Amino acid sequence: MSKNDQSRGTSRRQFLKSATAMGVAASTGPWVIKDAFSSSGTVNVFAWGDYIQPNMVSAFEKKTGIKINLSTYGSNDEAEQKLRAAGGKGFDIVMPSVTNRANYDEGDLLQPIDESKVNIDAVIPSMYKDSIQLGAVKRGKRYVIPFNWGTEAITFDSSVHKLADSDVSYASLWEAGLDNKVAFRQKSALVGVAVLLDHTGEAPSNRGLDLYKSEEDMRRVMDASLAYILKHKNNFGAFWNNATEATNAFTQAGCTIGQTWDTTGIKLGQDIDPKWKYRMPKEGGITWMDGMAIPSGAANIEQAYAFINAMLTPEIGAMLANNTGYNSAAQGAADMANTAYKYAYNAIYNEATLSNLWWWQSDTPYFAPVRQEYVDRITNA
Repeated sequence: MSKNDQSRGTSRRQFLKSATAMGVAASTGPWVIKDAFSSSGTVNVFAWGDYIQPNMVSAFEKKTGIKINLSTYGSNDEAEQKLRAAGGKGFDIVMPSVTNRANYDEGDLLQPIDESKVNIDAVIPSMYKDSIQLGAVKRGKRYVIPFNWGTEAITFDSSVHKLADSDVSYASLWEAGLDNKVAFRQKSALVGVAVLLDHTGEAPSNRGLDLYKSEEDMRRVMDASLAYILKHKNNFGAFWNNATEATNAFTQAGCTIGQTWDTTGIKLGQDIDPKWKYRMPKEGGITWMDGMAIPSGAANIEQAYAFINAMLTPEIGAMLANNTGYNSAAQGAADMANTAYKYAYNAIYNEATLSNLWWWQSDTPYFAPVRQEYVDRITNA
């Protein structure tokens, strides 16, 4: 690891730790949106299905007088395809994963952010900096503002799987005797297995980063992951592509273990039964950062900036954390989050797990189509 790589890793750990400041119930006091620009009108928001919930909408509309028209999606691919089909029009805000920004370049679907209109100081500084390397900036212009971050790791029924935290592994998904009980998203399972096989030495891949090195290297790593997954086909329980499907895999399809987003495991444990646990695998949890962007054909620009700045207030950031278990990019949000969020966070993350995270990288031109080939082979197996 180079000195620059070490610096990036340290800054990430710093923002992760700063985001966990001890918190109590969310404040109901006044909050300020920098240069809201408008106290009327509409903003058309296209977001992940569980991100913008009613309490956030109500708070925004009450403080700004701007009405939110909300549409939702369940995957980055869905968001990109719909925005592309509309020629970048129809929405004023879209919320892509930062690493997927390049996929919006074809057709110039996003417009550069005017950073003078954004309360940049409201964002956790290291997150704002790290988002550059992850893809938020192109040719010196920023296109995506950080919104939140989270992980993808292992959710399991602790009454069935007697796993100590230190023993949780991507291999735990594929152990014998668990036929038809594993929930996973194919595209993520391929990465998890790549990291696992690098960790065991069975298929070295620079901890999975060779997926981004070249198409030839990606196919080499994917071939090894695919072979491993198909060898354990009897363990397949349910595929998922959004938060609702992931939850249903456990509550309706009978899965007892899976590779899921953090919100799935956290909410199962909080809302359904404490037997459900969400823990980092010893090989490292997969980590993502999502953001806010303005489509090139946005019609309500002032309202879009008002929305961005509102989402960066600690009050609304705390609502996001309380609603979903995701971690806000807004400074001070964790201070206002409830005790359930704090408890879940501290149970999942510590110095060891935070220093061992695996970050999705900025997509290469070949990455998505090649990955889809392997996803299809798992789906049709």
